[in-house]
Amino acid sequence: QVQLVESGGGLVQAGGSLRLSCAASGGTFSTFPMGWFRQAPGKEREFVGVIRSSGSSTYYADSVKGRFTISRDNAKKTVSLQMNSLKPEDTAVYYCAAGRRYYGGSNYVPDYWGQGAQVTVSS
Repeated sequence: QVQLVESGGGLVQAGGSLRLSCAASGGTFSTFPMGWFRQAPGKEREFVGVIRSSGSSTYYADSVKGRFTISRDNAKKTVSLQMNSLKPEDTAVYYCAAGRRYYGGSNYVPDYWGQGAQVTVSS
């Protein structure tokens, strides 16, 4: 069983930056791809990005590409989401996710989820 805890959410003005972190416990962290998803009010949860277990490659949704960066530290069992040039439409609850079922591109099916971190971007 893997437990995930996010931190770092908050309120920021449009154009600003935030960094979310996710700490993992349990399981074999370094063998899992890790991902980020988000859910805006009234919308379905959507894929944001994923990083492979080694950290060697990442893939992002078109809506965040060039603005968001995912990184991981397997020794510390953490994964981070650096969000720059934030827009009001980035407002959502952001979820860290873990699981082995990654099939390429945005086709990622996690088994474990964090509790979520609220990110609010004001215009």
